[in-house]
Amino acid sequence: MAAGVVSDASAAFLLSLVHDIVLGNVAAGMFKKDCTDLVRRIALFTHLLEEIRDFAASDHPHASSSSSSSSSWSADLAVALQAAKRLLSAASAHHSVNSPDGAAKRISFQFQCVTWKLEKSLAKIPFDQFQISEEVQEQVALVRAQLRRATERYGSLNSRKVSNAISQLPEKERSNTNHEISAKLDSIPESCTTLRHAADKATKILEKVNSSSIPSVVCLSNEVDSKGQDNLAAKGAEQTKKPDTLVIPVDFLCPISLELMRDPVIVATGQTYERSYIQRWIDCGNVTCPKTQQKLENLTLTPNYVLRSVINQWCAKHNIEQPSGLANGRLKKSDGSFCDVSGDMAAIQELVSKLSSRCLEEHNRILIADTGAIPVLVNILTTDDASIQEHAVTSILNLSIFENNKSLIMLAGAVPSIVQVLRAGSMEARENAAATLFSLSLADENKIIIGSSGAIPALVDLLQNGSNRGKKDAATALFNLCIYQGNKGRAVRAGIITALLKMLTDSRNCMVDEALTILSILASNHDAKAAIVKASTIPVLIDLLRTGLPRNKENAAAILLCLCKRDAENLACISRLGAAVPLTELTKGGTERAKRKATSLLEHLRKLQQL
Repeated sequence: MAAGVVSDASAAFLLSLVHDIVLGNVAAGMFKKDCTDLVRRIALFTHLLEEIRDFAASDHPHASSSSSSSSSWSADLAVALQAAKRLLSAASAHHSVNSPDGAAKRISFQFQCVTWKLEKSLAKIPFDQFQISEEVQEQVALVRAQLRRATERYGSLNSRKVSNAISQLPEKERSNTNHEISAKLDSIPESCTTLRHAADKATKILEKVNSSSIPSVVCLSNEVDSKGQDNLAAKGAEQTKKPDTLVIPVDFLCPISLELMRDPVIVATGQTYERSYIQRWIDCGNVTCPKTQQKLENLTLTPNYVLRSVINQWCAKHNIEQPSGLANGRLKKSDGSFCDVSGDMAAIQELVSKLSSRCLEEHNRILIADTGAIPVLVNILTTDDASIQEHAVTSILNLSIFENNKSLIMLAGAVPSIVQVLRAGSMEARENAAATLFSLSLADENKIIIGSSGAIPALVDLLQNGSNRGKKDAATALFNLCIYQGNKGRAVRAGIITALLKMLTDSRNCMVDEALTILSILASNHDAKAAIVKASTIPVLIDLLRTGLPRNKENAAAILLCLCKRDAENLACISRLGAAVPLTELTKGGTERAKRKATSLLEHLRKLQQL
């Protein structure tokens, strides 16, 4: 089949999805505005898809060259649109009067996931290949900006609208505890509760599958895989012939994303979720189970191997592409047959070794991430094998350098596992974990998630007790994280001031620059300011004004200015310690920034003397 024809069929299929969403949605309930906004944005996809369809159907010489990139973006967009369609159906049917509050929070989180998916899939479209008009490109840029803002708005997952609606519910409706489950949990030893609950549930699911007693919620003909444009077009044609021919068991769907689970994990309440979605839920600061709204006693995610096996059995039975193509040392090929790859472990080890090298080309970072390597690497971060753990965290560090991979790593729920490596891994693994957190924290939204994950105390510990390289990696990560105001208090509580003072007074002077740079960004925080003064740091800073390198003098002056502004006691302290002389010298021979800071401090000292 010609590439142009395939692209034409794919665009037509995507257009039909958009039309179904726009024409079929009846916004109602407490999420009426959210549904209306989402539908309005999806409606704007129409002109883009029409231009792609028309271009693919034309005889343009470049129309046949679009096949290689089309399969990825078109499949991703189809998956995102299908998720949007399911979400709109669920959200329109949700009414706060007769629904539990946990469902409202879950739907709000699903809006965040869907808008994120849609924006990312639009970003992959190769506009140049399809000769999209400037007008439509501007329209797509506007839609992407709207989707990004919507994703950020849903980010807190605790919108005032949901909270207000929940607070108006009667007490009886707000109590969503499952007493039957609680009774069963009470009768099981605490250490076995989670796994036994999952095993019992999986057994019941397997009985349902074997007896064909499957509750129908999602038509599998609506699911779009990523095997390429031919499959996508075929599914578009097949949908008109065999609608709703196969359904996915409800227990196989993640309660958050409503998608077939690929890496099911169990939380402390015994509920099962797709790892990436429940991890993102936790990373956003939630400490309750999305389904039951019970408080999570711990944030451990236990792999649900039993359910994963049942899902794989069901997929094999119905000739469905399994979530994972590799099982029991056998790899499923494109023709459906299996080949034994158990003897290829040496080659795999070599690939991992190459991936963990610090010399990784950017195009390889893109290709490796596109093959789905990131979730696999995240899963093995917590392995007991120190060597594999080191390779895994170094690989993620390398992949994180490419900007687009940062969001994929965060979505895969990597942060808690990276923090675990940072706390208990080998020194090399800890160094690379710190460097990875720095790389991820370059995106502003990640600073909040990383800061709330427990990373800062672990970084401070590495700053105090790590190798020279580990200390530098920790210092860089801490500096970047503390740009966000909320992380400054966390760093102070973790004991960072004591660690920094030790670095300032170290006779080897190997990390004075790093310590002063971090102090300069912390000094504007009230708690940090008090801790700096309490630790008797002022005399050390004044000594650096006299003997330090030009850059050190500059930062020391900047920190002292922060400490002394609107603080007569600190100002009197530096006056008693004779700061005026080195400050005066600095106004004559320092850097431009140092001159400004020193001049301002001297002006404050003069005003103090006039009082």
